[in-house]
Amino acid sequence: MDHQNSLKKSLKPIHLWAIAVGMVISGQYFGWNYGFEQGGIIGMVIAAVIITIFYTTFIFSYAELSTSIPNAGGPSAYARKAMGPFAGYIAGIACLLEFVFAPPAIAVATGAYIHFLVPSINPVYATVGVFVFFILVNLIGVKGAALIELVATILALIGLSIYYVAGLPHVQSANIFNEHSFIGGATGFMAAIPFAIWLFLAIEGGAMAAEEVENPRRDIPKGFISGIITLGIATVFTLLVTAGLGGGTGAPADYPLPQALASVYGDTHYLPKLLAVIGLFGLIASLHGIIIGYSRQTYALARAGYFPRFLSRLSNRGIPHWGLIVPGTIGVICAGSATFADALIIISVFGAVLMYCLSLLSLFVLRRKEPNMDRPFKVMYPIVPGIALALGFFSLFCVIKYSILTTNLPIFGVEISLLSAIVIIFTLSILYYFLVGSKNLRPLSDEFETKDESASA
Repeated sequence: MDHQNSLKKSLKPIHLWAIAVGMVISGQYFGWNYGFEQGGIIGMVIAAVIITIFYTTFIFSYAELSTSIPNAGGPSAYARKAMGPFAGYIAGIACLLEFVFAPPAIAVATGAYIHFLVPSINPVYATVGVFVFFILVNLIGVKGAALIELVATILALIGLSIYYVAGLPHVQSANIFNEHSFIGGATGFMAAIPFAIWLFLAIEGGAMAAEEVENPRRDIPKGFISGIITLGIATVFTLLVTAGLGGGTGAPADYPLPQALASVYGDTHYLPKLLAVIGLFGLIASLHGIIIGYSRQTYALARAGYFPRFLSRLSNRGIPHWGLIVPGTIGVICAGSATFADALIIISVFGAVLMYCLSLLSLFVLRRKEPNMDRPFKVMYPIVPGIALALGFFSLFCVIKYSILTTNLPIFGVEISLLSAIVIIFTLSILYYFLVGSKNLRPLSDEFETKDESASA
């Protein structure tokens, strides 16, 4: 292994917890509430319960993979080891769909929050400015970036706690159980599944910092499991308080938590404004954390030979700077074209769920193919990963049927179906693989030498 091209080990469990929770925490502040419009309050709750079970079983399964193969490629590395280089490439592309298209959607919401607080600021300028700023922040080094992520995540959780304490005394059962509780029946709750996924989307991104964790065997399970517990508790209270304050009726807002508090305390009260300010830290934590994730995924794919090698070059601070800048430029362009934020969210969710299914299939294949592989953390096999895989396929079906097939994407003034856009992305990616990427792959033994070094660390 070329140590000049190796990431530095400087992260502890609390940093991994902060990265995992921070990547997701914006999902508590916006986006998920559109599920109320699809399935009603009860429909959204059913969807959230299903997705909470899915992510809990998935993250325990993912902990086995990430401790066995602590590689910055994450799902790409797992799929390659289990099913070969093409499977690894497709898993990597799916992961990049999630991690490249989620940040611009989050940046758009951040710009909207800033405009809400300071109307004189153009939301597009705020969106692009925030995105560029955090790309630059990530160039300072992973430990500094992780510290910023830790602070932003803690502040975001404090904001949620304020929301729960201020809102719980005013929760009314009539706001939860009414004619809007269960609209659309089974179709409604399945249509709400993609928005329930937004409550947990990207928690697995902590695995992409696996090579930078001081003790992957011990620390990765601690970071992941504490992360899913934190988010599970937050999801229960966020749904309960928002629905109980009447947030489950009317047109969905991009700032549902401040809106729900304003319905009780009034628009001029300091609490909705305070929550909007703190909510910015939730959006910033996710934006910042996912930028860490996409840069490591790009770095790992380039290091493996799938992408051009310059994307795996490290700066003097040990940061994959081209892996930050090139995908970040795509994200900034998308964020500046804020007219299709909803489509960006759907593309990101699709990429995530596809990647989850491929990762779980990799776990099953590796259990059969390499039964004696060193597994510092073992999930309860096959029950837990079996539940996760079944729910993963169900979620993929819901995302395709109720979101991708019903959404259009405006490009240069012409609307094309989101399905067509995704097909084009994968077609071009596969052509690149067979024409270029497959000819430059590093040997599998070199790619996973990282595992051996981590084991002896």
